[in-house]
Amino acid sequence: MKNGEFTVGRKLGSYAVLICGIVLLVAALVMDFSGSQNAARGPLLVAGMLVTIAGIYLFPTLKHHRALVYGIFLFPLLFTFAVTVIIPLIEGIGYSFTDWDGVRVKGFVGFENYARMFRSADFVWSILITFIFVFVNVILVNLIGFLLALLCTTKIKALGFFRAAYFLPNLIGGIVLGYIWKFIFNEVLTKMLGTVSLLNASGTALMAIIIVYIWQYGGYIMLIYITGLTGVPQDTIEAAAIDGANAWQTLTQIKIPMIAPTITICTFLTLTSAFKQFDVNLALTNGTGSVANFMGQYITNGTEMLALNIYSTAVSENNYALSQAKAVLFFIILAIVSIIQVRTSNKKEVSL
Repeated sequence: MKNGEFTVGRKLGSYAVLICGIVLLVAALVMDFSGSQNAARGPLLVAGMLVTIAGIYLFPTLKHHRALVYGIFLFPLLFTFAVTVIIPLIEGIGYSFTDWDGVRVKGFVGFENYARMFRSADFVWSILITFIFVFVNVILVNLIGFLLALLCTTKIKALGFFRAAYFLPNLIGGIVLGYIWKFIFNEVLTKMLGTVSLLNASGTALMAIIIVYIWQYGGYIMLIYITGLTGVPQDTIEAAAIDGANAWQTLTQIKIPMIAPTITICTFLTLTSAFKQFDVNLALTNGTGSVANFMGQYITNGTEMLALNIYSTAVSENNYALSQAKAVLFFIILAIVSIIQVRTSNKKEVSL
């Protein structure tokens, strides 16, 4: 009986400590969200985490103790992820409904930032060209990456050299890559071909960004496809050859269906990377390019894609609340498109 009373008392004590830890965490988050300059925010957040862990530890069951051990090992990663991703995401959603100036919140404005951004022709145009950019690149990058993977899984000489050469552009930073190709477009190609630079007009400048992105990302996607193709059982291919299948039939009826999960991964990576394109766009054109009479307005940033538009709104225009609202919409668009793509690809995997 005494043992039972001790267990009940320990449970109540663990609940009290756990609730105390959660209260400390919530208090730290409220202080941070409200723009408080109190130096106790950081220590309060850490104390809340530690007290919460202590509350779980005091709970008198072996299962919870074992879960705590797992949690302790994962705590540094989970804590970092929460502080750098989850908490800023929640705070950012809150800031999008205010007139936050990057330092403090002056007032609550409701959906005014969201209504304002859709009245901006620049922002709507950036969404439009971002979708065009994503659509073209998802197709071309995967097609070129797959063709390079087929080439690099054949019995040709210097195979390692070709794989390394195709992958090398992915190792160059986007800013450096953008400036290199800017020199090529403005100086090298214009003198060799005797034509104006592709970067002079918004339409051809977007084409130039697509070319650079494919050149940079195609080799990375190639390596993933190579992994999938090398995983196709050789005896299956040999059996198809014995049955009289030619190279095209082997490719379309055996290899492609068997690497369907690889195609899903590559499509997802290409989709998310293209949506978040920023550094090459910044270095190559900085979003410049005129587009006349769009939504009744004259646009001077005809090559400014969504990520760069959000950055420019915050840094160049010093409008952090509006930029945060655009970022929230960007997150929603990317999440919806990614979920649709993964589910569609998974259904095709089952059918294949």
